[in-house]
Amino acid sequence: MGVLVRIRGWLECDDRQLAQVREVVEQDDPDRTYSGGWAFPPRQYNFANWVFFGAEMRAQSVDWFLERLRRVARIPASDEDEDLIRGLFFVSHDVDGMSEWQVRDGTVVIQAASEVYQFLDE
Repeated sequence: MGVLVRIRGWLECDDRQLAQVREVVEQDDPDRTYSGGWAFPPRQYNFANWVFFGAEMRAQSVDWFLERLRRVARIPASDEDEDLIRGLFFVSHDVDGMSEWQVRDGTVVIQAASEVYQFLDE
């Protein structure tokens, strides 16, 4: 069956950035990719918007997802606070174990996940 990778996480952004995140996601055909794993709550509350992702995918598709996530991370600030999109994803690889992908400062920072989160792979 191949090597599987579970990716789950979220993004936090403002209204204008949310529209741009949707544009990035909608560029893919959800019937041919894992872009159907994105979830946009129908109602957002207060000042922040949330976008969630969860999917178990073949390892060869991880680069596709990472490229999309990097595009999203580069979406510029759209208000006077200069807040960029930020988020956190846990990526569990059947062979390589778990990593943590931090969306911050306009990029995706990848590092080994803390032992605290290993319960997610049990």
